[in-house]
Amino acid sequence: MTTRRTPLVLLAAVLLVSMLSPLAWMLALSLTRGALGQGVLAALRSGGLTLENYADVLQSGPFGRYTLNSVVVSGCVVLGNLVFAPMVGYALARRAFPGRALVRVLILVTLMVPRQVTIIPVYILMSHLHLVNTYVALILPFVVDGFNVFLMSQFILSLPEELEDAARVDGAGDFHVFFRVVLPLARPALAVIGINTFLVSWNSFLYPLVLTNAESMRTLPVGLALYSQGEHSVDWGHLMAGASLAALPVVATFVLFQRQIIEGLTAGAGKEG
Repeated sequence: MTTRRTPLVLLAAVLLVSMLSPLAWMLALSLTRGALGQGVLAALRSGGLTLENYADVLQSGPFGRYTLNSVVVSGCVVLGNLVFAPMVGYALARRAFPGRALVRVLILVTLMVPRQVTIIPVYILMSHLHLVNTYVALILPFVVDGFNVFLMSQFILSLPEELEDAARVDGAGDFHVFFRVVLPLARPALAVIGINTFLVSWNSFLYPLVLTNAESMRTLPVGLALYSQGEHSVDWGHLMAGASLAALPVVATFVLFQRQIIEGLTAGAGKEG
């Protein structure tokens, strides 16, 4: 390691420690019987760790129902984005139609609007449709995302159009070109969409909190936030144990697909339409 790179390595080490410290403290709380960290350090020093918090979380409360709801919602949201985002992105990238430029601008505008701003309008709409406390309310508003559409559009623009022209010369129709030529070439972008959408949907909190008030419809983040909350205090040991279990799919996804996640930062950054 050269002297010139030493400051960068030290900075990276500091950032790494700052990011891992909350996770380490969460695990420490989940393995001890301390209230707000009281006695945690002493328990760690003496080796007095316990898995009772994890056993209690799995045995008490509808933890399984929360997990099922998160799996159903996240799975449907990911599937919807994998189906619709490529279709819309292909239309924006390859089809000339009136108002295409306006549509692209509107999609970019949606990326600038925080999702928190649309919570109340979405709730009012779902309430008028009598969809509150249903899977539809948790899935429908997110079945296609503006960022995913923009990502697919930019990625498809970077693909050589000659391949599609060659397929049409051989007699292929639009659907054949899209499904047999474009989608196989767009697999890196599809992987990014699937992974990022899963991470966002699995960790979503505000929308499920507002759109559900029945315990049977709560997702993991909402269920855990309301779990172990007493009248005057919070059982941090049980709460952190549940949070650790809920974080396992996210951690596993990042470990397995970290290359695709990083590629998502640069995918589609090439050719402009």
